[in-house]
Amino acid sequence: MKKQSGTEFESLHENLSLELRRGTLVLTVLSQLQQPQYGYSLVEELNAHGIPIEPGTLYPLLRRLESHELLISSWETAGPKPRKYYRLAQQGERMLELLTEEWFDMTKSMVRLLKGSMPHETE
Repeated sequence: MKKQSGTEFESLHENLSLELRRGTLVLTVLSQLQQPQYGYSLVEELNAHGIPIEPGTLYPLLRRLESHELLISSWETAGPKPRKYYRLAQQGERMLELLTEEWFDMTKSMVRLLKGSMPHETE
């Protein structure tokens, strides 16, 4: 088996980290749409909380969640430029509840698994 170079390993780490983050995006986005937000404000909000997301990833996700009737959108045209605002639909609120419960259950299990796999520290 060929040993990976430092750059190959770093690239693999980056790809696996991205995959891990992608798995949490639906829950992340739903959690931030209890109050109406437009796409760019959501990008900024998530970035400010250490969750970088590209607009090219967010907008298709918003459209998909809306097509599943988890989000409701409306256009605001009173400002200097029209903005499409998104907020949770009733089904979205329920989905957020269910996914949040799953997240906490999974997190508890992962903490137990990861604690068991960490090398013991020596003092």
